[in-house]
Amino acid sequence: MRQFLAAAIVALITTAAHAQVSDDVVRIGVLTDLSSWGRDNSGPGSVEAAKMAVEEFGPTVLGKPIEIISADHQMKTDVGVQVVRGWFDNGKVDAVVDIPNSGIAIAVHNMVRERNKIALLSGPGASSLTDELCSPNTVHFAYDTYALSKVTASAVIKEGGKSWFFVTADYAFGQQLEKDATRFINEMGGKVLGSVKHPTNTADFSSFALQAQSSKADVVAFANAGQDTDNSIKQSGEFGLVQGGQKLVGLLMFDTDVHAIGLNAAQGTYMTTASYWNMDEKTRAWSKKFHARANVMPTMIQTGVYGSVLHYLKAIQAAGTDDPKAAMAKMRELPIEDTFVHGGKLREDGRVIRDMYLAKVKKPSESKEPWDYLDIVKTVKGEDAYRPISESKCPLLKK
Repeated sequence: MRQFLAAAIVALITTAAHAQVSDDVVRIGVLTDLSSWGRDNSGPGSVEAAKMAVEEFGPTVLGKPIEIISADHQMKTDVGVQVVRGWFDNGKVDAVVDIPNSGIAIAVHNMVRERNKIALLSGPGASSLTDELCSPNTVHFAYDTYALSKVTASAVIKEGGKSWFFVTADYAFGQQLEKDATRFINEMGGKVLGSVKHPTNTADFSSFALQAQSSKADVVAFANAGQDTDNSIKQSGEFGLVQGGQKLVGLLMFDTDVHAIGLNAAQGTYMTTASYWNMDEKTRAWSKKFHARANVMPTMIQTGVYGSVLHYLKAIQAAGTDDPKAAMAKMRELPIEDTFVHGGKLREDGRVIRDMYLAKVKKPSESKEPWDYLDIVKTVKGEDAYRPISESKCPLLKK
C-alpha cells in the first residue's frame, strides 16, 4: 500500500511538472537573416547552433519536447515583426532567438514585453536594448556597441591612433556604435575628424574610402556589419589607405568577415569578439562539429545563439515551468556556463556580463590552418567591458 501511495505521489508530482510547460512543447523561434548581408555571420549557422544547444541539453525539458523553428526577416523590420506576430498568435512560440539587425530587434523586443514572451538576443548590437529601452523579458547575450567600442578604441588609442574617421551604416546599430565609440575616443584624449554614413547592403564604397583617406585621420573605423564590413575594408585597402599610414578598425567583425576579406587585406586589423573557435580544446571540438554542419567556423552571434538557448532550457528545468517570469528569474539566478562562457551572469537589465576578447588579425604567414585568423591580444573581464550600473538609464537597475 505504501509503495502504491508513493508511486501515486510521484506520478502526481510528475504530472504537475509536465503541466507547467505551456502547450506541451517548448518552441523556440530563430529569427535571423537567411538571404541578405548578415547571412554568413548569423543565418543558417544560427539555426544549427540552436539545434546543437537542444541536442546538448537533451531532447526534452520537464518531459516535454523542444522544437526549433526558424524564419528569414530579410533585414526588414516589417517582415520581422510580421513573422513574430504570427509566431505568437498562431505558432505558440515561447522565445525568439538571434535577430541580427538592431532596428528589427528593438521592434521585436517591445513586442515580446507586451506579449509576455522572451527574447534571447545575440545578433543585434545596440546597447540601448539594455539601457534606456531595457525590458524584464529580454536577454542580450553576446556583444553590444558599448563593449565593442570601449575595448577596441582603448587599444587602438594606446597604440597611437588619436584621430578617427567613421564609415557608418545608416541604421540603429551603426549609429549607436559610432556614438559609443566617439564617447570613448574623446574620454581617452582622441578626436573624431568626421564621418560618413552609407545605406546597408552597399556594393561600392569608393567615395566613402576617398573621404576617409582625405580626412588624413590616423584611424578609419567601420561601424557596420556583414558584407558591408567586408566590402568597405577590401575597397579601402585597394585605395591604399593602409599603405598611406592609416589604421583600419572593424568595430564589429566576425571570423566570417576575415574569411571573406582574406588575411592579405585584413591583417593587422583590430576587432573585439565575445568568442573565438580556437581558444581551447573544448571550443575547438564544438566548433569542428559546427563546421561539419554549417561549413563555417562559428561567429560570436552563433555561439551566442547556442549559449542563450542552452541557458534558457536550464532555467526552465530549474524553475519547473516555462512561465516567462519564472524562467527569466532562474536565468538571472543561475551562473552561465557553456563551451564559450564561464561564470557569466545575467543582470537585471538583461545584459549578460561575460568576458570579451581583443583580437588582432594574423598575417598570412602566421596562420597555421584553415580559419586560424586571430591572435587574442587581451581578455577583458565583463565588469570592465560592459556599461556599469552607475551609468545605466535602465529603471530595472534602480529598484
